[in-house]
Amino acid sequence: QVQLVESGGGLVQPGGSLRLSCAASGSAFSIYRMGWYRQAPGKQREMVATITSGLRTNYADSVKGRFTISRDNAEITVYLQMNRLKPEDTAVHYCNLLNIATMTDYWGQGTQVTVSS
Repeated sequence: QVQLVESGGGLVQPGGSLRLSCAASGSAFSIYRMGWYRQAPGKQREMVATITSGLRTNYADSVKGRFTISRDNAEITVYLQMNRLKPEDTAVHYCNLLNIATMTDYWGQGTQVTVSS
């Protein structure tokens, strides 16, 4: 059973920065994609950024140039550096791991990011 543990959310003023972390444990897999999704109140969950085992990244248009996703393959950990945060970034942010071999999705419990003055 895969477990994803997130940390790093919180309250920040507009223009500020936060760094989210997500560590996976519980299973071994060689090819997987990790990423971050978010869900604001009354909205559907949306992709924020993803990164493959080969370090190929993909970003939502709304965060390009402000957010950076990275990963540590040895530790099966993914990070999301969020800069120049805006109020519209306020949402619960979820860590995701996709096991490419089985096409199985795993989700973290979510961490709240609130951008407000």
